[in-house]
Amino acid sequence: MGIAVLLGAFAFCVLIGTPVAFALGISAIVAFWYEGLPLMIGFQRIISGINVFALMAIPFFIFAGELMFHGGIAMRLVRFAQAAVGAVRGGLGIVNVFSSMLFGGISGSAIADISALGSILVPVMKEKGYDADYAVNVTVTSSIAGIIIPPSHNMIIFAIAAGGGISISKLFLAGVVPGILMCLCLAAAAYLVAVKRGYAAEKFPGWTALTMAFFGAIPGLMTAVIIVGGVLSGVFTVTESGAFGAIYAFLVTILVYRSITVENFKTAVISSVRTTAMVMILIACAGAFAYMLTFYRVPAKTVDLLTGLTENPILILLMINLVLLILGMIMDMAALILICTPIFLPVANSLGIDPLQFGMILLVNLGLGLCTPPVGSCLFVGCAVGKLPMEKAVKTIWPFYIAIFAALMLITFVPAISLTLPNLL
Repeated sequence: MGIAVLLGAFAFCVLIGTPVAFALGISAIVAFWYEGLPLMIGFQRIISGINVFALMAIPFFIFAGELMFHGGIAMRLVRFAQAAVGAVRGGLGIVNVFSSMLFGGISGSAIADISALGSILVPVMKEKGYDADYAVNVTVTSSIAGIIIPPSHNMIIFAIAAGGGISISKLFLAGVVPGILMCLCLAAAAYLVAVKRGYAAEKFPGWTALTMAFFGAIPGLMTAVIIVGGVLSGVFTVTESGAFGAIYAFLVTILVYRSITVENFKTAVISSVRTTAMVMILIACAGAFAYMLTFYRVPAKTVDLLTGLTENPILILLMINLVLLILGMIMDMAALILICTPIFLPVANSLGIDPLQFGMILLVNLGLGLCTPPVGSCLFVGCAVGKLPMEKAVKTIWPFYIAIFAALMLITFVPAISLTLPNLL
């Protein structure tokens, strides 16, 4: 009955329009009251949810991404991508994917990716004769590369939700190959759709232009190198690397590119503060909610339920993927990471799935949910940037869904994709 009270209170709060963060906190407090537990413990769990040193890296990552967004990095990455891979059929679609891979590895944010690259590439693609739905679909689906390719604040949230026993540096390494694999699948889909629609190829600008574009992009790309390299080398902790990355991003936009204005800087600061506040409130309230899930033995009961249905690990993994995909369509990603990790990670452990691999499975599933209706925030932003009705985008986006799903199946059933780099380094 207690589980029904917890989940029922959460569902009721969501249905009446309560923000997910507060819905988690309210439902947890209601469950504490129902069980007769001291409410003070509930509030202590809320505070302890964010009393984690590693979480200090999140505002630094977010701020570095905002500085990159407003400081002219995106335009230089697009120029480099266009010079490198633009000279094929449907080249601008592949440029879009390649740019997302580069920018996502710097910003770590799918929304920032769409806002920065979409505002640049979608109008250019329309001008070059590409259909609006194609431009928007490529931009939306490729944006989730930032969730997988390090550095990613979602990986930090996953590590915290898993109990803090997972190395964040190994998580960063685990995301490299899956992120590249997903982008290659999306690039293949972009090419095939472009060929089917008869889009023209761009002219290769020459090796001189490619070299100049590459050197122009290097200062921005070094942000990711500093953040990830500092963590992997042991020079920085994750929090310190985020701080150094933010400082470096600030210096690049001010001293090297000289493209950020006082107004843009203010916008970056305000946006970073708002995003950080939302994430921290969510993590805090999810701490109390996760405590009650453990109190009701939901993770153990989930393991018993799934293994009771079948002992086939392939079918259990497919069921987990299906549940995560459905949940990703209707709820916010950060909230789902915090809710689903303590429930499904024990199931994955019982099947012998490495936590690093499960983290990639979880993130790709929930990333796909960002691109799907009815609550796909990336889809909404992409359609707004491209001035395209969402129903038109959804009608033709399925080849890109298939590409992401193909990458997801490979990540799910080929552990080496996620584990080779962490094991080597």
